[in-house]
Amino acid sequence: MGIIKKIFNKSRSQEDGIFFEEMRKLLGFNPIELSHYRRAFTHRSSNKTDANGSPVNYERLEFLGDAMLGSVIAAHLFNEVPTGDEGYLTKMRSKIVSREHLNELGRDLNLIKWVESKVSTQHFGENIHGNLFEAFIGAIYLDRGFSYCEKFINKKVIAPYVDIPKLEGKVISYKSLVIEWCQKEKKQFHYDVFEDNGNEGVKYFGVRLKIDGKVIAKARATSKKKAEEKASQRAYFAFQEKINKK
Repeated sequence: MGIIKKIFNKSRSQEDGIFFEEMRKLLGFNPIELSHYRRAFTHRSSNKTDANGSPVNYERLEFLGDAMLGSVIAAHLFNEVPTGDEGYLTKMRSKIVSREHLNELGRDLNLIKWVESKVSTQHFGENIHGNLFEAFIGAIYLDRGFSYCEKFINKKVIAPYVDIPKLEGKVISYKSLVIEWCQKEKKQFHYDVFEDNGNEGVKYFGVRLKIDGKVIAKARATSKKKAEEKASQRAYFAFQEKINKK
């Protein structure tokens, strides 16, 4: 009865009432302490602090949510794939909680609409979506405990997205595959990175991937990491049969 009273008898402003209903729809169950969820959507640019002067934003919740997400996914894989060894389970978990996938989850839930920030959301990087998703998971844990956290992850992540046969064939990093193959075959490789601004008015980086002194692939993107990954993907498809050969 204590929890029910806390949910329904607590006086709320109209703004809190709207936020409560939106969180309830997202969660699939009633939130209790709305402050956890508000923190999950508070960007550090808001410069908020608590009574002790400690920063109030979603960054610490990200850490907590990441741990909760990893543990629930690990338990699911452990139970679903009894023949999988430690390396297999670790690789599969990495695919599920990859930054790319977390960003997809955050976008699908449109979490960015709730962000409180002094910076325009147009200036946020792509990873804001995944960061918010992890923080949201952390807020659920603080508000309702592990069982509700597990329930949410099962419903929003595992049921709609975790297809083990498909994940087995999913490539997280083409760069890692190419480097691993080069090292195995004792081939020399080098990523030649340079600024390539072009005429777009946006800073780009160009990459030339050389294997044994020969340029195998070129690519450009808005970051060195993305450019290297794109060049690696092109190199992977050029050598796919050799790389996949056992």
